Amino acid sequence: QLQVVESGGGLVQPGGSLRLSCAASGLTLDYYAIGWFRQAPGKEREGVSCISSSGGSTNYADSVKGRFTISRDNAKNTVYLQMNNLKSEDTAVYYCAASELFSACVLGSGIGYWGKGTLVTVSS
Repeated sequence: QLQVVESGGGLVQPGGSLRLSCAASGLTLDYYAIGWFRQAPGKEREGVSCISSSGGSTNYADSVKGRFTISRDNAKNTVYLQMNNLKSEDTAVYYCAASELFSACVLGSGIGYWGKGTLVTVSS
């Protein structure tokens, strides 16, 4: 059974940076597309970014393009989300999710495995 665990959240000032990590156990991540999703207080969950199993394809929400970068190190069974120039509207619980299909990750449906989330708070 694949399990994914997020880490790296915290409190950061506007304009600052954080790097989130998604570590897997149980199975190798090599065969899965990995996505980052977030849910702000009082709002629905939204997709942030996805990366294909090979790392050759990525997708970003318009709101984070140019500021966030998703990457993966399959040797370490870990996916990262580098977040730069953070804004108050980026405040949310960030979830890592694994999907067998990159397209499913992009659509945010048919996700097989979810982490429990890590809180990112952007505030001065």
